[in-house]
Amino acid sequence: MTEQEFQTFLRSIRPADRAAMDAAARRQAELAKPPGSLGALEDVSIRLAGLTGRVKNRIDRCRVLVFAADNGVTAEGVSATPVSVTLSQSINMTRHITGMSALAAAFGDSVVVTDVGIDADVRCPEIVDRKIRRSTGDIAREPAMTRKQALTAISVGMEQAQRAAQDGMQAVGIGEMGIGNTTTSAAVLAALTGLAPEELTGRGAGLTDDAFRKKKDVIRRALTLHRPDPADPVGVLSAVGGLDLAAMTGAFLGLAAAHVPAVADGLISVVAALCAVRLCPAARDAIFLSHASKEPGYRRAAEELGLAPFLQLGMRLGEGSGCPLAFQVLKAACAVMNGMATFAEAAINDDYLESIRTPDAFRVDTP
Repeated sequence: MTEQEFQTFLRSIRPADRAAMDAAARRQAELAKPPGSLGALEDVSIRLAGLTGRVKNRIDRCRVLVFAADNGVTAEGVSATPVSVTLSQSINMTRHITGMSALAAAFGDSVVVTDVGIDADVRCPEIVDRKIRRSTGDIAREPAMTRKQALTAISVGMEQAQRAAQDGMQAVGIGEMGIGNTTTSAAVLAALTGLAPEELTGRGAGLTDDAFRKKKDVIRRALTLHRPDPADPVGVLSAVGGLDLAAMTGAFLGLAAAHVPAVADGLISVVAALCAVRLCPAARDAIFLSHASKEPGYRRAAEELGLAPFLQLGMRLGEGSGCPLAFQVLKAACAVMNGMATFAEAAINDDYLESIRTPDAFRVDTP
């Protein structure tokens, strides 16, 4: 994919259908319940209407897209987990025996794992082979990848998003598998926001105090070495990101173009979502956050997006593990919009609600 082709694609992504959102909001006001009493489910149903252009939607077919790649920065000792786990867990996902894939199987969701940079020969036919290179460079010493490679990874994510839409998926989650990617994600987030690595960096899968200090130092060194331009997200990804992050960015963009809800998981996923929105602000209308990750950078990335996660479960696994749970929230929002009766249909006179149909009617005053 050339730069020009990529820019043309970004311009094709349209913002939410405001007329459909207004119609959905009107229907929510007519449903037989006190106004706003279903909270975020009402907001979600309205956002879904804006994305699809339909007031009533269904979320019956869901998929988790996982992008797998190794990260050269692991040579700096920033992870307690051996690199070999990237390959092992990528294979295990296809067997539905990892945390995410077990949840997906329980709910009937499909899982597609794509290799964009595993540092090994992958002999698993269930894994989609789109390997761009074996691992990235060590960002503390060299760029993660070339700009062309970053664009190629983005195009792989767009391709898998398009395939999901063609397969009739009505919601798609974005996950990852790559040892060391909490380091690259924190580096990308720091580059995009200008915040200090200390504010954004967590222990990932678990680090000693010495290794944790080293991790933050590595991110500082990488940012000083490359000085990525926050106005150029592709440049940020190529300098200090990962092939998994770039592909996930492309998946968020591809789903936005296809008007399919795109569900973000934890830190790595929400940073990719932020990259997508920095590249195309209209992509935000397609993004839903599943759960609040324990990683410190997650909250800052969510704030940058202006979105709130559905769930507070103390999760920090990654993989896309929050996505199968979030799909159930999306289904619940659709069930409310599609299945509830209006006041008229329920033969209820709603005049008694007139005094509380104001935005502050349910405000709680504190002393």
